[in-house]
Amino acid sequence: MRTPFRSHKLKFSWHLGLSLILLFGISRFFIVLEANRSGSYGLTSVIFMIMILTPFLLLTREGRQSIGLTFPKNVQWLTVSFLLGVLLCALIFWIGDLLYQDTLSNWFVYISESYSSVPEDQLTGSNLLTYFLMFALVGMTFSPFGEEFLYRGLIHRCFTDRFGDNRASMIDSAAFATVHLAHFGIVFSAGEWTFLAIPALLWMGLMYVAGRMFYVCRQKTISIFGAVIAHAGFNLAMTWFIFYCIL
Repeated sequence: MRTPFRSHKLKFSWHLGLSLILLFGISRFFIVLEANRSGSYGLTSVIFMIMILTPFLLLTREGRQSIGLTFPKNVQWLTVSFLLGVLLCALIFWIGDLLYQDTLSNWFVYISESYSSVPEDQLTGSNLLTYFLMFALVGMTFSPFGEEFLYRGLIHRCFTDRFGDNRASMIDSAAFATVHLAHFGIVFSAGEWTFLAIPALLWMGLMYVAGRMFYVCRQKTISIFGAVIAHAGFNLAMTWFIFYCIL
């Protein structure tokens, strides 16, 4: 059987999984923090593109199949996965709104500030729909493909031989949740950085739940694309809440 990696020096192992978590996690963490400070998010798209390409750069066809880059065998679950993503996002929006209303302690309110390029006076009628569709398209492609290929795909597979699928999912979901602290938890406002301890811990916990749910969708569809579709549904709903309930 051919090696799953293009380089014979590499193999699926927890050492490689940890290296990928640190490499992508640390670089993305600081790129997103800087983007939140500067308002320029170009590099975040670049890091997501690198995540998408990494399995193709490192793995052979057999290796990509082993991380779930295959056509879904349970196609019906793709629709279920998408709806689960939407419903989970709605629950997370409701929790944030219930606890923190329109303050910066509300994760979606803070994330909405990254949409500062949208002129508020144009968020009416057809313009509102146009901007929503533009941002939704970006949100449903870059991060769902990049994060799922990496976390529920390559990183997950690196831990399965030693820990099994369930514990590997716990690890990749914890890494996924931690890196999302850069999106909310460590906030930049009025020229200052602040760590919102309790909201940040809640946000991390909710992102961990999201990662675990994406894993279930991957397992049910027998393909990484189950996780991608669920993540895309989540991001579509988040974009809708931001445009129609916050902005």
